[in-house]
Amino acid sequence: MSGALSHRENIIRNEGSAFPGKTYTEVVLAPSYDEAKQHLLGPMMAINKAQLIMLTEQHLISPEEGGRIAEAIRSLDLQTIRSSQYSGEVEDLFFQVERELLERAGDIAGNLHIARSRNDMSIAMFRLALRDKLQTALSSVLSLKDQLLEFAAEHAETLMIGYTHTQQAQPTTLGHYIMAVVDSLNRDMRRFANAYRHLNQSSMGAAALTTSGFNINRDRMRELLGFDELIENSYDAIGGADYIAELMTVTQIAAITLGRFVQDLLLWSTQEFAVLRVSDPYVQTSSIMPQKRNPVSLEHLRSLLSSCVGNTQTVLTMIHNTPFGDIVDTEDDMQPYAWRSLDLLDKLCRLLACVIGTAEVNKEKLRERAVSSFATITELADTLVRTDGLSFRKAHHIASKVVKMALSQGIGAHEVTLGLVNEAAYEVIGKPLLIDETKLVLSLDPDYFVAVRSLPGGPNPREVRRMIAERKLQHDEHLSWLNAAKEKSLQSYRQLDWIVADMARQGR
Repeated sequence: MSGALSHRENIIRNEGSAFPGKTYTEVVLAPSYDEAKQHLLGPMMAINKAQLIMLTEQHLISPEEGGRIAEAIRSLDLQTIRSSQYSGEVEDLFFQVERELLERAGDIAGNLHIARSRNDMSIAMFRLALRDKLQTALSSVLSLKDQLLEFAAEHAETLMIGYTHTQQAQPTTLGHYIMAVVDSLNRDMRRFANAYRHLNQSSMGAAALTTSGFNINRDRMRELLGFDELIENSYDAIGGADYIAELMTVTQIAAITLGRFVQDLLLWSTQEFAVLRVSDPYVQTSSIMPQKRNPVSLEHLRSLLSSCVGNTQTVLTMIHNTPFGDIVDTEDDMQPYAWRSLDLLDKLCRLLACVIGTAEVNKEKLRERAVSSFATITELADTLVRTDGLSFRKAHHIASKVVKMALSQGIGAHEVTLGLVNEAAYEVIGKPLLIDETKLVLSLDPDYFVAVRSLPGGPNPREVRRMIAERKLQHDEHLSWLNAAKEKSLQSYRQLDWIVADMARQGR
């Protein structure tokens, strides 16, 4: 017992006997303070301003008191706070700001916390911070999408082989491929817009979890902070975490899709593929091999997109199996991972847009491969259905045998003769085919293959250009929505500053 007591005394001697303990400060409080002062101070001050305005309008604070608090808020040196270190004199950033307001306005500044808890305030701060970061990230997503649309338009007729299961499949165009990536980003934007709607809701007025007996105006707080909707149920306001889970899931999907795209770009950049040449600003050399031209920008994109996915997964994992209520698992410790994921998405979309916008494509090599490959053989089977009235399965067997025979003779698709096709037909159906030389040549021509696939969504260049034009209209809609969301947020911040400045002037 005495040994255990001595051990306890030793911990107290090193850690201290009052809040905060040395190790607790090092592991939790100081890092949390550093994150908060960088990311949450702005949202915190916006909420303080909105709370002051609302309380004054509801006559819970007199105009004179409101003026004194307004002057105190405006006199805070936010840059000094952002540069400060955690001292342990107060618990967190909230109490640090409150203490400075009390020093400037006196005890009346404590009334700023009427009908408010750190619970509803923290959730609102998190939502405001995420809102701003999401707007920034989506600007870069849209810039990347715009760059991809330009790239697709440039390569609407750039013939290439499409791959399935990493094997040559059918001819398509680079523009058609890129539009698939664009459409994935379009879906991401719709998912992000939905997540934004659920994110941009106000928790203020929920207080600890049951609202308050004070006659506050929750909807006015929503309006002042630029939120679109109110989280009506006060317990949901402080306990629900699906807003961030949804946002992280959407971010994860976007990062995974972009990572898959980058993987293709890296493969195309190899000497063996020799399709994509990354521009000089985005390659690095070897310290020992002079010939090396390493597209490391793409490698960094791939690895950091994986890091983005990891951050989103950390958020989802930290929420998993937590109590449905106010708890730190969904708050101070978790939020930075969400911020990092959005910051990464922003930066990586900007970098990828630069790499794509300056890359060179070896169109000749792509065409050469498409012409000599057997990627067109599906069209031969289709043509035999039309010319000879065969079932597709029979036509497929003949075309398959043509490929095997040609490969055994070491010839490419463009060298296949009508005699070879009829030889294959004899083995399958026991008679020659009606197809003539002209139709045979067309059926093995990759340009013809692409041209006849003009159904909606196909690689026919006219169809690709139609899709590009339509997607540009969708892009403009997404951009207009985002610009309106940004403007609403900025206007709410400006309005807070104007009203508080006016209150301070009237209170002098």
